[in-house]
Amino acid sequence: MIDEYLIFYPVLVPILAGIVCWCIPEPLKKLRNAVAVLACGFLIWLSAIIYYQHQPIYFSSIWFVSNINFSLKATALSSFIVLWISIFSFLITLYVAEKMASEKSREFITYLLITTGFACGAVLSNSFVPLLFFWEGLLVTLYLFILLGGKPDSFRTALKAFVLVGLCDFCFIGGVALYWKMTGSFDFPVRPIPVSGIGLASFILMVIGATGKAGALPFHTWIPDAAVDAPVGFMAFLPGALEKLLGIYLLTVICFDFFSIIPGSPGSMGLMSLGALTIVIAVSMALIQKDIKRLLSYHAISQVGYMIVGIGTGMPAGIAGGLFHMLNNAIYKSALFLGAGSVEHKTKTSDLKFLGGLYNQMPVTGLCFIICAAAISGVWPLNGYVSKEMVIHSALETGYKIFAVACWIGAILTFASFLKASHSMFFGETREQFKDVKENGPVILFPMIVLAALCIFFGVYNRVPLSMISGSVSLTSHHEFSAHALDILNPISGITVLCLIIAFLLHTYGWYKAGKKAHLASEVVHNLPVIKKLYELAERRIFDIYHQGMRLVNSLSIALYYGFDRSSDWLYETLIVQSGKKAINSLRFVHRGYVSEYAGWIFVGVFLVALFILIF
Repeated sequence: MIDEYLIFYPVLVPILAGIVCWCIPEPLKKLRNAVAVLACGFLIWLSAIIYYQHQPIYFSSIWFVSNINFSLKATALSSFIVLWISIFSFLITLYVAEKMASEKSREFITYLLITTGFACGAVLSNSFVPLLFFWEGLLVTLYLFILLGGKPDSFRTALKAFVLVGLCDFCFIGGVALYWKMTGSFDFPVRPIPVSGIGLASFILMVIGATGKAGALPFHTWIPDAAVDAPVGFMAFLPGALEKLLGIYLLTVICFDFFSIIPGSPGSMGLMSLGALTIVIAVSMALIQKDIKRLLSYHAISQVGYMIVGIGTGMPAGIAGGLFHMLNNAIYKSALFLGAGSVEHKTKTSDLKFLGGLYNQMPVTGLCFIICAAAISGVWPLNGYVSKEMVIHSALETGYKIFAVACWIGAILTFASFLKASHSMFFGETREQFKDVKENGPVILFPMIVLAALCIFFGVYNRVPLSMISGSVSLTSHHEFSAHALDILNPISGITVLCLIIAFLLHTYGWYKAGKKAHLASEVVHNLPVIKKLYELAERRIFDIYHQGMRLVNSLSIALYYGFDRSSDWLYETLIVQSGKKAINSLRFVHRGYVSEYAGWIFVGVFLVALFILIF
């Protein structure tokens, strides 16, 4: 018999470990790091046991002292997500325990462990109340993570993330409230409900909450800022816990457990449209970035679009492709941020303009970065190629080719921007100031090596992860799982290969055009007549809803303050003063300074008072 408390441990263990790590003083930081690594290792073991039960596990209890049910459930999909959250937490903990030895490692490790527990709790929730509790707890740790960056703008970026993600969370809460109004219960439904009437409003609000957490447009603008102002370990951890695994998991549950999304329906079309716009707009911004961390952050946003398109198709292969791409993106995006952080740690810069020729000094970091860059670009036979092709095939099957075209545009610009990034960092002439740079130690390299190896393994042996996902997709989409032929000779796959060739030619042409300066290779696109104007508007944050919202709030605040100030001046300096003057002038004819007149007024007053008393 399975112990029902088993699925409560992935929530409890990392949170308790985080509290313990917070209490361990700085002189015992090695003990703290050991506790964190052991806790994450133990969490992997627990998650693996839950996943390989191959049957749902339930846990139910009363929420504190109220009558609200605290319910957890481990399904094929949720246990799969928890397993990978545990793996990423372990790898990132190893990395920061070494790299942040002289920085704020106690706070970072504490927040990481607590975030892991909250993320597992959100994924395993079987009721809206615990889901919202853990979901909002992640908002707090997100804010605290960014503050640890210690940069001049870290506070502003943390506040921006808090406001934008908090707005999405508020929408999600509104969607839950409407869902409760329809069903009369906070427990997850037994069967999905149609997307119509109040259900449509609830669906839209919940999708905003999930896609906003995942980093989709238009609530994405805090991510590039966080890439610069937050610790690099946080950006590596983000795809594995907060953004992709959690946000896309919830989107899948919303679309197929809470509601019923039918291929070709308005809900399906809306999701695919959002995904297509996210791909094209974010990758276009990534192409022109000259800071490697900002470049990676825009790609983190762009890749969400592929997942949303895949899930939006409503087809088993598309859903499986979206979930597989979610996992793949967490793998190579975490490795790319770890590689960029390692380069910055050694060179003290993330500006592509000042980097170059580091492959000889940092061969392992360079090789891992290049493998993961090829994977995110969809180069065969790596894992990113497989998941992207599944999404593209399913998008074409919907009959709306525009969504596949958006995916192919994303493939061109993704490969072009990573050719620029890899070329700028690791090839070309080595800078004089970097000639003494050495490779990182084994503890820092180990997570990158593991993640790069997974990119290769999950590409060549893609049936391994797809078989792990297949049961989840069968249950989630209520269809039997089927995968397309992912042969490189497939005609549709040939278009993807053509896109990669175009990207290579585009980078080569831009490199020659810019005087063989790799960091300027994208200027040929940046300087196109109409595109240049759009880029200028984007760089001025015209399309940043937070920036424009703050401008509106400031304008309204100034207008209200000005109106209040002017009205106060008029009230005190004009109305009261003028009224007083007129009142004084009207009384001057009876106050002329004669004592005899004052005595007469007193006598008349006394007489009238006495008369009033006698009469009444």
